[in-house]
Amino acid sequence: MLALIPLFDENMAVKAYSVFSQKDNFFLNPLMLGTGRFDGAAAVEGLELIESMGIETLSADEEIFVPVSNISVFSDVEAQCSAPHERLVFLIDNTIPPIGMYVERLRELKEKGYKLAMRKLAVADFESYREVLKLTDYIFLNNRKIAIEKARIYFGKLYPNIKLCAGNIDNMEIFKELKAGGGYQLYEGNFYRVPVTKGENEVAPLKVNYIELLNMVNNDNFDLIDAADIIGRDTALTISLLRMVNKMTVTSGITTIRHAAAMLGQAELRKWINTAVVNELYADKPSEITRLSLLRAKFAEKLAGVFGMENKGEELFLMGLFSVLDVILEKPMEDALEMVKVDGEIRGALIRQSGPLAPVLELMTHYETANWQDVSRQLVLAEIDVKPVSEAYEEALRWYRDLMAGEAGK
Repeated sequence: MLALIPLFDENMAVKAYSVFSQKDNFFLNPLMLGTGRFDGAAAVEGLELIESMGIETLSADEEIFVPVSNISVFSDVEAQCSAPHERLVFLIDNTIPPIGMYVERLRELKEKGYKLAMRKLAVADFESYREVLKLTDYIFLNNRKIAIEKARIYFGKLYPNIKLCAGNIDNMEIFKELKAGGGYQLYEGNFYRVPVTKGENEVAPLKVNYIELLNMVNNDNFDLIDAADIIGRDTALTISLLRMVNKMTVTSGITTIRHAAAMLGQAELRKWINTAVVNELYADKPSEITRLSLLRAKFAEKLAGVFGMENKGEELFLMGLFSVLDVILEKPMEDALEMVKVDGEIRGALIRQSGPLAPVLELMTHYETANWQDVSRQLVLAEIDVKPVSEAYEEALRWYRDLMAGEAGK
């Protein structure tokens, strides 16, 4: 199992991802209870996943933070992963003691071009880890557990070359406060996707256009001409549609939006709109929100068979796609779903966390935050193996990579 945790800069742009992985089900392997790491493992599991999937599947060009244990830090990391050394940051913690052989090994990794990051370091340990900190490129300061501002001043004075990451930021208010104080290069936490629970914010007219289009194509029997006319109101959607259809046809080319819509047909046009519109609808939000929405959509669709719901792949796709709609429209989820006229089982899962689709949503939210204990519990209760779930997520990552490569090509 693999999860990617984004790290943002002060402008809410993703600058790196932390890879957290789990090889076995907690409850089928009791020795792993209480840790999300690979203590006792000679290999760095995260590196094996990066190598098998390709670093470009996980991240376009950002750095990847990979946890290592007090044993795996001594493994042959170069043999495990051929990714560029400068893209990899080994994430260590206080289980690696600040003694000679560990300091020397960390120095060797630095000489090979890898970077180092430290987390879970208590204030009382700052002095004893002086030799390790001299080699460290990043340090995570836990916003919940330490006086983070005092720690920021400490590192700013004694280790000015270390980049500071403010961690466990729960909401935008804390993010803005830390950002205003300055001194942090990275920010980590759930603050970027905290759902709106109240408010009467107006939805921008352009977003209303996208919502109208979504409402139309998700009806069972929508009119292709009407959909084409709505697409024609938006230049970006029009260009995207014509380019895609022109690549599919062997004729002299598609020159009208209605012709392009007819060439695709209802099923394909619906599928294209449900993904293409998201990029435009979410354009004024952090790019990670778009990524989260699309990954959830494809991950949920791929989990349909795993959960014995082969006939509900399309509903699961929409559930994942709309699961951050409250963040996008800045309205409570119930109000947001009213705008896109989502009803039935999707509505039940997103608002009440109930109904047949809800277990898939629950699994996804635990999975993407590397909450492996709750993932394991749910899989055991549902009698589901880890492998098809991890394969579904990896397929979603590859799909998103290919989708974004197509958008970049345009």
